[in-house]
Amino acid sequence: MKEKAKSRTIKVDYLARVEGEGALYIRTRGNEIVDWKFKIFEPPRFFEAFLRGRKYSEAPDITARICGICPIAYQMSSTHAMEYIFGITPTPAIRELRRLIYCGEWIESHVLHVFMLHLPDFLGMQDVLQISQVNPEAVQKALRMKKIGNEIVQLLGGREIHPINVRVGGFYKIPPRSRFEAMLPDLRWALDTAAELTEFIASLDFPRFEQDYEFVALQHPDEYPFNKGRLVSNKGLNIAVDEYDQHFEEIHVPHSNALHSVLKERGAYLVGPLARFNLNFEQLTPRAREMAERIGFTPPVTNPFKSILARMIETIFAYEEAIRIIEHFPQTDKPAVDYTVRAGVGYGCTEAPRGILYHRYKVDETGVIQDAKIIPPTSQNQKIIESDLQHFVQKYISLPDEELQWKCEQAIRNYDPCISCATHFLKLKVDRE
Repeated sequence: MKEKAKSRTIKVDYLARVEGEGALYIRTRGNEIVDWKFKIFEPPRFFEAFLRGRKYSEAPDITARICGICPIAYQMSSTHAMEYIFGITPTPAIRELRRLIYCGEWIESHVLHVFMLHLPDFLGMQDVLQISQVNPEAVQKALRMKKIGNEIVQLLGGREIHPINVRVGGFYKIPPRSRFEAMLPDLRWALDTAAELTEFIASLDFPRFEQDYEFVALQHPDEYPFNKGRLVSNKGLNIAVDEYDQHFEEIHVPHSNALHSVLKERGAYLVGPLARFNLNFEQLTPRAREMAERIGFTPPVTNPFKSILARMIETIFAYEEAIRIIEHFPQTDKPAVDYTVRAGVGYGCTEAPRGILYHRYKVDETGVIQDAKIIPPTSQNQKIIESDLQHFVQKYISLPDEELQWKCEQAIRNYDPCISCATHFLKLKVDRE
């Protein structure tokens, strides 16, 4: 009689070092995966409902509370949507300053993710505290690099967490040029240090895991994308931001409280640093592009484990771009442009550290929000994460449960650069027949 294949059920109840509360469920029979789910069970937060009935001017400050790591992206996407409705064209100076505050957010988010959340996986360590025991200098450098990003956000945004200086049409106040120029020595140090640490990251051992992704990101002919451009992909997508709803849709899956976002034509897609890098390599700043070429990291890159390198190249870019903007500090008489409130529907999409962030609003003639739609990068990547886990686990299915669990955690952390309030360790349950 043929022996019945043994089954294993692996449950990771709480994922650590990721944004939000999620879990992983895998059931195998013999050497085959028969069921797998990436679960987001964090309760809905109802921000879209909170926005209905509020004034348009409140949207940037309310949406900033959605994420403590990337509030600028939420502010900018909501601001762009309102400016679409009111027919506002920001001045070149305001656009440059918006890019500057975005530099600060990318720096603090990318450095946090690379060194505090993701690097321990590649070094076989539990956390950054273990890294600090063997290489305290590298950790100290990373903390200083992150602090410089925070300082940009604090100076131009009014405070480091949930900044309050961003408004429809521009800013409430622009600090004097001298305060920005005082940051240049630190920024130049950070640029050199980021380049040095990127070469170290490039020397890591990356699991071999090439995938056929549809990358989606903003693209602009003259600049690496923060908050302007068309939505493009490597498989033919090329649309204006206000065409988003014609090509993307959200679907509900029973095992997750977060909707899965898919392309109507083709299904799952990937957003974030790897997508931006592959689609916008030619728009990188000179030193960022030079570093990428030096370490042999050039498109196409289809291994999600190498997203850590894409984040380091973008960190170099952000320091370099911040230096450029401050050295040619834009002069403006007014911190915001004038406009007239009117009814309409507006669309905004900017590049959060982890990928495109889409907002759509409907406001009445008094500027009161009637409807809101917000699609964050995490929900857009959720379906591709689940698909990748199936292929990844199949490759390592013969490993012992504890080692397989660790591999799965590492794989999931490829996609999410934000920290979570989930600070406990994972729970693992294995049922065997």
